[in-house]
Amino acid sequence: MKAMIVCVSVSHGNTKRIADVMGNVLEAPVIAPEQIDRAELAACDLVGFGSGIFSTAFHPRLREFVQSLPKEERGRAFVFATSGLPEVRLRPFTRPLAGLLGQKGFDVVDTFTCRAWDTWLPFKPVGGIRKGRPDATDLEAARRFAEGLRERNS
Repeated sequence: MKAMIVCVSVSHGNTKRIADVMGNVLEAPVIAPEQIDRAELAACDLVGFGSGIFSTAFHPRLREFVQSLPKEERGRAFVFATSGLPEVRLRPFTRPLAGLLGQKGFDVVDTFTCRAWDTWLPFKPVGGIRKGRPDATDLEAARRFAEGLRERNS
């Protein structure tokens, strides 16, 4: 199985740490959207798309990259995110990106989220929230998630 992980991690490296764990399990490079060879992306069986969450949305660079992709037959994909606040059931922040990937021809097979250190403006004066996250438990959850993807998509 050929895999790739498209990741935007800008604040504290939280999302990159999660992506690296998943990448090790899936034997997949972790690449920023600006560095992707679109032919290599098209050849992948499984592609992960992830970033931190900013005001309940994925990072604009990731969203713009996905929006720029032409609609065509593609392989499977998964979505992952790190955030200071939990995903709300009534308005999950993974749903819009998963829907957009579906419109671009990907079969989105799963999503993963975990808490992470967040210093967004309201939390900045107190040093942020979730300091120390993702922690070893979160990284282990990311590893198990990727192992499940590998087993289901081999």
